[in-house]
Amino acid sequence: MIIRVRVIPKASTWTEIAGRIGSTVRVKLMTKDIDGPANAELVEFLSEFFDVSDDNVKILRGEKGKEKTVEIEGRPEEELEEIMESIP
Repeated sequence: MIIRVRVIPKASTWTEIAGRIGSTVRVKLMTKDIDGPANAELVEFLSEFFDVSDDNVKILRGEKGKEKTVEIEGRPEEELEEIMESIP
């Protein structure tokens, strides 16, 4: 499954999902960066959220920006879509 993610750097004391606007998931990150450390934090968080390994979460586009395109694999598409639908 491919999703769009909008990162909000240095917005929280812990990493969390801030909501969803259409197919774009908004994620608040602890780090102040939008690349490097932020990408690692985002991959780790999304792998835990979708219950897949870190290797199954790949940033396809936007490694140096706030808008990122992320591919998530490792579970059936239907299960991943159910998890996405649970985001308010």
